[in-house]
Amino acid sequence: MKDGIGKITEKKCRDLAGEIMEKALKSGAQDAETYITSSQELSIDVRNQEVETMKIADAMGVGLRVIKDGRMGFSFTSHLNPESMDTLVEQAKANSINTVKDEHNHLPDPPDGYPEVNVFDHQVGEIPLEDKILLAKEIEKKGRAHDKRIKTTESCSYNDAHYMVAISSSRGVSAFYKGTLVGAYAHLVAEEDGDSQTGLGFHYSTKYRDINPGEIGVEGAEKAVTMLGARGIDTQKTNIVLDPYIATSFLGVLAPALSAEAVQKDKSLLKDRIGEKLLSNLLTLVDDGSLEGGIHTSPFDGEGVDSQRTPLFVEGVLKGYLYNSYTALVDGRNSTGNGIRYGSFMGTPDVGTTNLYIPAGETPREELISRTKEGLYITEVLGMHTANPISGDFSVGAAGLWIENGELTYPVRGVAIAGNLLDLLSNVDAVGDDLRFFGGKGAPTIRIPHITVSGG
Repeated sequence: MKDGIGKITEKKCRDLAGEIMEKALKSGAQDAETYITSSQELSIDVRNQEVETMKIADAMGVGLRVIKDGRMGFSFTSHLNPESMDTLVEQAKANSINTVKDEHNHLPDPPDGYPEVNVFDHQVGEIPLEDKILLAKEIEKKGRAHDKRIKTTESCSYNDAHYMVAISSSRGVSAFYKGTLVGAYAHLVAEEDGDSQTGLGFHYSTKYRDINPGEIGVEGAEKAVTMLGARGIDTQKTNIVLDPYIATSFLGVLAPALSAEAVQKDKSLLKDRIGEKLLSNLLTLVDDGSLEGGIHTSPFDGEGVDSQRTPLFVEGVLKGYLYNSYTALVDGRNSTGNGIRYGSFMGTPDVGTTNLYIPAGETPREELISRTKEGLYITEVLGMHTANPISGDFSVGAAGLWIENGELTYPVRGVAIAGNLLDLLSNVDAVGDDLRFFGGKGAPTIRIPHITVSGG
């Protein structure tokens, strides 16, 4: 595992990318790009201190883009024998014949350099499997022991992956990196007086040492116990305080609207609004593919463009969109390094976010809550997937803790909030200092006044 991942070494990965690219050029392509990924993933699920399932999976594949006469073709394979490589090239060529000619089809030139990022942890491949099993069991043990009302483990899991990426293109791009991902979670159930509530604790990082089993288990237990005895409230206009997880969930609705592709296809509520103040002046929004410690940090994107820090909103003002090389050429701009391959080697680079987040504010979370005379601290939402990323309209169920005289009091469930995302975020009047990431998106606690909360 020290020389490579799975069955391929770094040198072989680099060499193979170049060889396939050259083969495509010799077959008649005017431009060609090879993208290779290799990974090994581990998943351990425990329940009641016993391993329920454990999976180790290796995956490797090659994606090839070719361009000829303005037509782009793509093909991929997970087989590495010479016959498969020949078929890969021929399929990409054949596919290009059937695509629409587009002057914006092109491959990016190499950048002057790539940011130095540290996303690989050698410990992930060196820590014994037995230790990882013990870590998963410790998460469950800490969570179950935290409170006697924790009765059931719904799920408890440890996961890690280590991977390598190589890209080679006829435009001169030749790049490689390797990385790791480590994560764990505990989904626990609390019961009391016939009431049952669940809580989730989790953490993901690029480093093994960042996974603290006690913190994960206790977080899941506390969230479950805190919601026991939840009740409804009357419909009213009040303050709402969004837990970082909920604020991040709303970012997930806004993210598609920041794509230049969505803007160009008239599917974004942010079209033609650069320079406008659309959010609260307390909010800045950044996408940063080079962020230290970010889950989606890498030296380059899915087409070899250097990863960058892109301010999208600054003090509420929309500054720009996210671009891959295709959409950048359409608008006469430079790629922002957001060519994302969601299907790994099995797809071409779409426009997507890397590490998207609202930077921390200056107000401590505890102070933000203590300064809230009355309101709802929202910790759960239901139906966020129904929010409309084109209009920004949403209507979601919510649950959380009622705030009375600056203190969190009793749990609340069975309420709803609705409105427009831009209206909601334009009225933010406080931003906490507790930025937390949930995968590739993150936010601190934020407060919005005068919101109608619909109760029963």
